[in-house]
Amino acid sequence: MTFLQILILISGISFVYYGLSSFFSKKMKVEYNRWGYPEQRLIIGSLQLLGGLGLFLGFVFEPLIPLSSASLMLLMLAAIGVRIKIEDQPLRMIPALFYAILNFLILVNSVF
Repeated sequence: MTFLQILILISGISFVYYGLSSFFSKKMKVEYNRWGYPEQRLIIGSLQLLGGLGLFLGFVFEPLIPLSSASLMLLMLAAIGVRIKIEDQPLRMIPALFYAILNFLILVNSVF
């Protein structure tokens, strides 16, 4: 398994999980309220789910990898912006920063 494939698996599994959690988890419903985006929960969860699935489908149709990773990176950069806007604790920004960097690495490694 290559470095890129490992990164894709980590990100893909995580985003499928978080996308599904956005639909079904009571904890995530509370978080979306805290962030100020309760009405966008299903849309954001769908984007996370589609991004994660897009990474997996990229194993078969490679052009989906840079598209999915770039989309997820932008989604995580927006998440960082939201956390800054609501003056969240810096430690709570670490997951979004981690996944933004992870998907940037996937993007760079899949294009070059």
